[in-house]
Amino acid sequence: MVYPEEPFWVLPTVTGFYEDRDYRVNVVEALQEFWQMKQSRGVELKNGALVIYESIPANSQPYICFVTLPGGSCFGSFQNCPTKAEARRSSAKIALMNSVFNEHPSRRISDEFIQKAVQDARTSFKGTSQNNEGTESGIGAFRFMLEANKGRTMLEFQELMTVFQLLHWNGSLKAMRERHCSRQEVVAHYSNRSLDDEMRSQMALDWIAREHDSPGVIRRELVLAERELETFRMAGRELRFPKEKKDILMIAHNQLGGSALNSASIDD
Repeated sequence: MVYPEEPFWVLPTVTGFYEDRDYRVNVVEALQEFWQMKQSRGVELKNGALVIYESIPANSQPYICFVTLPGGSCFGSFQNCPTKAEARRSSAKIALMNSVFNEHPSRRISDEFIQKAVQDARTSFKGTSQNNEGTESGIGAFRFMLEANKGRTMLEFQELMTVFQLLHWNGSLKAMRERHCSRQEVVAHYSNRSLDDEMRSQMALDWIAREHDSPGVIRRELVLAERELETFRMAGRELRFPKEKKDILMIAHNQLGGSALNSASIDD
C-alpha cells in the first residue's frame, strides 16, 4: 500500500496560530461543537460526533495529550505543556485548525484528487527496492480505496485509511493477496469494521509470532514508531498511524511479559 505525500496530507503552516496567546475561545468546546454541527448537517459519522482525549500518564512536565476526531484522525499537543489542561488545549487547538481546513474543497476526494494522489504514490516508488508487481498492486488497492470513498473529506476518511496502512505494515494485505482475495472484498470487509481493541489484538498476535521467529523485531519496530510519533506530534501533523503502530506493538510487548524489549528502554 502506498500513500501520497504533500500537498494532500500535510497541513500548511499558518503564521501566528501556533504561538502561545491568551485566546478567549475555549478550543476544547469549540472542537466538540464543530463536529456536532457537522453531524447535525447530515455528515455520516460512524462512531458519532464525540471527540476523544487521551492524556499520557506523567508525573512531571511536559505533559502530552492526544485527541481523536470522529472521522478517525488523531493529533497531539505540539507544545511543551506545563499542565495537563494546557496539553489538552494544545491538542484541541491543532485538531480544530485541521478540522476547519478540512472543509476546503481541496480536501474532498474527487476524480482530480485521486488522479494526483495516485500519480504522487507511483512517483514515490521510483528508486525503491520493491518489485513492479508489488508496487502496482499497492497502487491499485490505494486507487480502489479512494474511488470507493469519493465525496468524503480526508478527515472523514482517515480511520479507513489508517486501517489499510496498518494492514500493509502488518503484512496482512500481502497475505490476503496470496489467498486471492480481491480488492473489492478486502475494502468491503474493512469498510464495515472499526479500528478497535479486537483488531489491535489480532495484529499484536502477528507481531508476537514474528518475535518468536526473529527476536528483537518488536523492540526495533517500537523504537521506529515512537520516533515517528514524536516527530509528527511536534510538527502538528496527523498521527493516527504511528500511534496505532505503537499501541499494537505495546500490546504484543505486554503479552510477552516485557521480554520483547530485553529490559531495555525503547528510547535507547
